[in-house]
Amino acid sequence: MSYQALYRAWRPDTFSDICGQDAVTRTLKRQVVTGHIAHAYLFCGTRGTGKTTAAKVLARAINCLNPVDGDPCGECEICRALKQENSMDVMEIDAASNNGVDEIRDLREKIKYPPALTKYKVYIIDEVHMLSTGAFNALLKTLEEPPKHAVFILATTEPQRLPATILSRCQRFDFHRISTDVIVDRLMVVLGGIGRSASEEALNEIARAAEGAMRDALSLLDVCLSYTDGEVSAQLARDVLGTAGRAAMFDFADALIDGDAGAALTQIDQVMRRGSDPQVFIRDTVAHLRGVMLAGAVPEGLAELLEITPEDAARFVEQAGRVDAGALSRMLDLFMRAEPDTRWASRPRTILELAAVRACHPEKEPDAGMAERLQRVEKLIESGAAAAQAPSRPAPKAAEAEAAPKPKAGPVPEPTPAETPPQPWLDAIARLQEENPSIRSPLGSMRFIRYDGRQATVEFSKKNMMHMKLLERKKPMIEAALAEAFGQPVSIAMNLEGSGAAEKDVSRTAKEVINQAYDVFGRDKISLEE
Repeated sequence: MSYQALYRAWRPDTFSDICGQDAVTRTLKRQVVTGHIAHAYLFCGTRGTGKTTAAKVLARAINCLNPVDGDPCGECEICRALKQENSMDVMEIDAASNNGVDEIRDLREKIKYPPALTKYKVYIIDEVHMLSTGAFNALLKTLEEPPKHAVFILATTEPQRLPATILSRCQRFDFHRISTDVIVDRLMVVLGGIGRSASEEALNEIARAAEGAMRDALSLLDVCLSYTDGEVSAQLARDVLGTAGRAAMFDFADALIDGDAGAALTQIDQVMRRGSDPQVFIRDTVAHLRGVMLAGAVPEGLAELLEITPEDAARFVEQAGRVDAGALSRMLDLFMRAEPDTRWASRPRTILELAAVRACHPEKEPDAGMAERLQRVEKLIESGAAAAQAPSRPAPKAAEAEAAPKPKAGPVPEPTPAETPPQPWLDAIARLQEENPSIRSPLGSMRFIRYDGRQATVEFSKKNMMHMKLLERKKPMIEAALAEAFGQPVSIAMNLEGSGAAEKDVSRTAKEVINQAYDVFGRDKISLEE
């Protein structure tokens, strides 16, 4: 026999095996026990939540010769025949392909005849919303007053498309999305039954991706199992699903909240290199930002609301405390509008990167709130990056230049003399030059400035800027050699000649702050007073 998919091989045979629909299964079992069988049922719910499975179990239960607490026994002649699906007394009709008036008229003619072996003749009509208007009209009278031996079970994912006349003649049961915990428990049962294993983190990734559909979860698990003969790891599950994982999403959200576009783009690159799809990543980002939004509103019950661990809930609450509600709303809007754009873009990754950069730079967004833009400017000033990021401004007009007072000429400040390098420094540099000939010249081009007991500061001339860039990539190696020579951890700060002092000086003159404010908000929106 050919291989059978997990969702078919592990389809529940009893109401007790159906997961996550306790209210529905309890009611149906009670009806079987008491014998109060309705003539028409309507099962509603999203895909993969157990509608068709419940219909099959109900058809067996009401015809079973020896039901056990409302469940079919599975051993009698009727149960075995219906399980093998070779009985003409239970008919399954796909309304998507049999949606015309003629098919329903044929059904009306056949339903008059009593069942051959069973007590009830059951008609399961799947995707019933696909029936045409004429077909619904043909079904209406039969559905209202069927023969005593007939039971209709209608299943649909879109009950709003059914006529009110049909809805009023059925007992309606709503099948809800299945929780992540219930899906994980069921997947563990399946894995134990087939003799395979998977990490709990991997099963959580699969359950979250299934979005409440048990059939989707089993199909995804089937794909993951085909990738390996051993245990299904969390990374394998992420590779199959194309998702970034919870840890990566927290890091990406941190970059967005901190306004660090460089870190956000780096995170995107790492995720894309692992094979993630840009649209899936955007969808995951929207889901994560939604979690941050909910964490700000209901921090106490977040773990139950999002079906996550207490540790992840605490991380969501921490992120919610660092972001303004207006800023979070703007980020959500940016990524929600970016998701449909990726479907038609020739370079969907660019859409994702653009959304990330815009989320990190509210000062350049016209729809950003004033408080958010001020907060961003304050961060730039505190980090010492405001002056470096300020765009060049046009030269003032001649009249303004003449009116402006000319600064008085003063003496050019002398450069700060460099300290004498301590002997451990000289020993460490000599050792590095001896062990690494490729960086001997760059090491020789740097000028020692000072050592404060924890950090050594060096400077490079502008023509040796590439030497500085090369040594910046070798920082861990240099700092390890310095730590060994000094006998304690030592960091190294590399500056370019002429810019090091400005970068070290945290204070900003009033003029620099005013110019930065002009660039962000516009000169027409700022008035200066004495």
